[in-house]
Amino acid sequence: MKKVIKKTALQTLLALLIVFIFFGCSPKVYNVPYIKPRTTTKYWQLPTGSKIAYTYLPAKGDSVKPYPVIYLHGGPGGYVYSKNIELLSNLADDGYNVYLYDQIGCGLSNRLENIKEYTAEKHKQDLEAIVKELNAVKVILIGQSWGGALATLYTADNNEKVDRIIFTNPGEIMPQIIKEPKNNFPDSLQLKAPSDLSAKSNKKALTARGISVAIWANFFGKKLASDYEADGYLTDLATEFTKALVCDSTKALKEEGGAGYYCNIRTNRSFGKLTDPRSKLQNNTIPILLLKGQCDNIEWEYNEEYLNIYKNNQLIVIPNAGHQIFVEQPERYIEEIRKFLNQ
Repeated sequence: MKKVIKKTALQTLLALLIVFIFFGCSPKVYNVPYIKPRTTTKYWQLPTGSKIAYTYLPAKGDSVKPYPVIYLHGGPGGYVYSKNIELLSNLADDGYNVYLYDQIGCGLSNRLENIKEYTAEKHKQDLEAIVKELNAVKVILIGQSWGGALATLYTADNNEKVDRIIFTNPGEIMPQIIKEPKNNFPDSLQLKAPSDLSAKSNKKALTARGISVAIWANFFGKKLASDYEADGYLTDLATEFTKALVCDSTKALKEEGGAGYYCNIRTNRSFGKLTDPRSKLQNNTIPILLLKGQCDNIEWEYNEEYLNIYKNNQLIVIPNAGHQIFVEQPERYIEEIRKFLNQ
């Protein structure tokens, strides 16, 4: 009797495995938008091997500021939203040359054939190459979420090239040293817990195809799915998890289809191999502005670390805004940035 039960259990397990492999290896089509070049889209072919898409907003007026502004989007695996371009055009009105670029593997930039090349170090090297391309003596960086961590990696090795930095809900400085953040923020900040809407996103992710693609990317560094399919998959997930990036989920920004799946998977995997940038940033005097949304989902301890490292800092909490401040409070967002840059 026991042998029969064991045989039946084994047959059931084998059948489930066959079904999992079948669905895991079957390509899937997602009913999501895919980003298309804008009339403003230009490209850099960098010496790092990256073909980078960017939008250039030229300074207006007779008084052009000496240092260009470079916008670093979130993710890894995010992209430049049209809303970012619209809002930061205000800085061009103030006389700044503004550049917004999609990181390699994201948005309108090229996808890499060897996905093991997606690393935080490569993103930093691309940024270094872009600054050289601009022939800029110094630059002003605006880092959104992961873009803040990227700005810090760049600054650690290029301190003399950075005039000032605007951090907007910056992500953890990598490699991460705060293992169990408690989100113990001062009462005076009046922060609020963000919406927890991860259930739907997690349900979408826990499919045979999604799990299989992630395993191949993470453990073998290979593409089981094409970039088109994989990016569509991440965009499909984003339609749910971006609702948690705002205070009011009904105001979540619609996806434009620029998600970079393999960039996301492999860049995150590379964080533990980074050389810690913190020691190189001691005693720096770079002025920074840190904007934090009242409902931001980044734990306070991670933001506080920026304030501890960059001593010449200003912190402003934006009420009724989540992780993407520019979505719910666009006027206040650009007002504080302009005020900081023009003071």
